Amino acid sequence: MTTPATCNVPESTTAGTLFVAFELSEKTWKLGFTTGHGQKPRERTVTARHQERVLEEIAHAKRRLGLPDTAPVVSGYEAGREGFWLHRFVQGHGITNQVVDSSAIAVNRRRRRAKSDGLDVRKLLSMLMRYAQGERQVWQVVKVPSVEAEDQRHLHRDLETLKQERASTTNRIKGLLSSQGIRVTSLRNLPEQLEALRLWDGSPIPPGLRRRVLRVYAHHTFLSEQIAAVEAERRAQLQASTDANIDKVRQLMQLKGIGINGAWLVVMEFFGWRAFKNRREVGGVAGFTPTPYQSGESAREQGITKSGNRHVRWMTTELAWSWRRFQPDSALSVWFRERFGGGGKRLRRIGIVAVARKLLIALWRFLETGVFPVGAELKGQAGHDGLCTSAD
Repeated sequence: MTTPATCNVPESTTAGTLFVAFELSEKTWKLGFTTGHGQKPRERTVTARHQERVLEEIAHAKRRLGLPDTAPVVSGYEAGREGFWLHRFVQGHGITNQVVDSSAIAVNRRRRRAKSDGLDVRKLLSMLMRYAQGERQVWQVVKVPSVEAEDQRHLHRDLETLKQERASTTNRIKGLLSSQGIRVTSLRNLPEQLEALRLWDGSPIPPGLRRRVLRVYAHHTFLSEQIAAVEAERRAQLQASTDANIDKVRQLMQLKGIGINGAWLVVMEFFGWRAFKNRREVGGVAGFTPTPYQSGESAREQGITKSGNRHVRWMTTELAWSWRRFQPDSALSVWFRERFGGGGKRLRRIGIVAVARKLLIALWRFLETGVFPVGAELKGQAGHDGLCTSAD
């Protein structure tokens, strides 16, 4: 008598689960539903941001696919213009949701590849099931901030946008005047300057050009007033607020070379709401992770990933240049001079990115433990005793 062989098949953790993928656009959303691999997805199109219709389609999909009303639901969508409100909405209705970094989704690398909302939603469904079954490397999930943390970003992002728009108006005014052979070094008292400026032949500026320049200058003045108002609001918070994030801003501003712009941005975008386990997480979330390429005997470095927070990456690079100037005796500045100081401009630009990564890690340790970067100085202080931590 033979005994039939038995095999222990692990029970699927996704049995009886409804998977929902969202393909979002401005006017319509494509929804895909399935309960597992090998099943043809159920696809539906709904009006964008129609919350009740989304819930109705999820309930209808459970009935059509033979699931009870209490069956768990796992959903996912790509991060984009819809932000995180959809994530909070579905989670508020008991749905487990994943917001996915779209750049982390693998695509067919053929020159001509078919792409449609239907194909995209089926791709998302397949990867969502793989992720739910434990394949964590299938994509990168976005860390969703709290409503309060997200709201704190608006102040410095608004200031950044206003400054960019003001710089655009400055360049437009200078460009308009330069087209007539006129150069101005400052826009202060521009209306009075226009009366005195002359063309190449000594004639005054044509009236059409003068009116256009004055219109752009009026917009420039308005933006300057807005910038002053935002900066005043930020200073008031810095002086009076008892919020923990504001305390971190004050702590960073104690270091020479770090002002309110840099301290405010890295705290509100990064250190104020993210919990990091180690320095690799800090560098990875900022996009400072190296990308080596090795295949057989071929090996080369492709640069940093740039897949993290672009605001933090840009500001930290600016802080790295400032750190070299105002903290010349720190370990980071010495390391940069020894390794990149003798190179050309391109090598120094590469080196400053490495300094930025090390500096960001040092600031994280400073906020977490209170230990200063090696050789760092406080504002108004010639030196500091006990500087015994590594910069990286």
